[in-house]
Amino acid sequence: MRLFELAGRDPDLLFSPYCWRTRFALAHKGLAAETVPWRFTEKQRLAFAGASRVPVLEDGVRTVHDSWHIALYLDEAYPDRPPLFPGGGHAHARFIRAWADGVLNAGLGRLIVADIPALLDEPDHGYFVESREQRFGMKLAEVCAGRESGVVAFRATLAPLRTVLQEAPWFGGDAPDYADYILAGSFMWARAVSRFAVLADDDPVAAWFGRVLDLFDGMGRKAKTA
Repeated sequence: MRLFELAGRDPDLLFSPYCWRTRFALAHKGLAAETVPWRFTEKQRLAFAGASRVPVLEDGVRTVHDSWHIALYLDEAYPDRPPLFPGGGHAHARFIRAWADGVLNAGLGRLIVADIPALLDEPDHGYFVESREQRFGMKLAEVCAGRESGVVAFRATLAPLRTVLQEAPWFGGDAPDYADYILAGSFMWARAVSRFAVLADDDPVAAWFGRVLDLFDGMGRKAKTA
């Protein structure tokens, strides 16, 4: 297997939340994949997969892109290994994915996006700054201005996660499943690119993320950070 993943100037600094979803999914299934570093401006390198962004997974003659489709593929292709969607249902994880994409990642972006350009070489640096400033409608420094106070509002949006964690240690229940890896990918993104504390130390979400970092022989904890 080969997994095309977003990297910065340092090929070992892997920071895409979507690629991290796939990294955790592969580890959950007990599968190993060679990492192929990919940058924002290398879209032509993914033409073979009919994709313009990562993750892209090559598994023998099969090529799959998009983290959600990769997760579905892994359960279909490797049914004898631990399931990412226990019971075969996808609705729970599908909801978590929609919430993470629409709420969690947007909130995190406003706290950490200004820290990312320093990790990139040209031409990625120029591409990232221009495209993200266009998306936000302001300079990246302005996006993250006042984040020390803005993080309070962000942490309030995590209330649904805390409610779930009052009942079980994982979003999958007694053990982690793909719902956990969706959320973990977002927090791995923040951890990789920024030293800004997006979670308070006493937050149950921080305790859950600590358990995530220890999974699979500490794969997340050992990952390179800025």
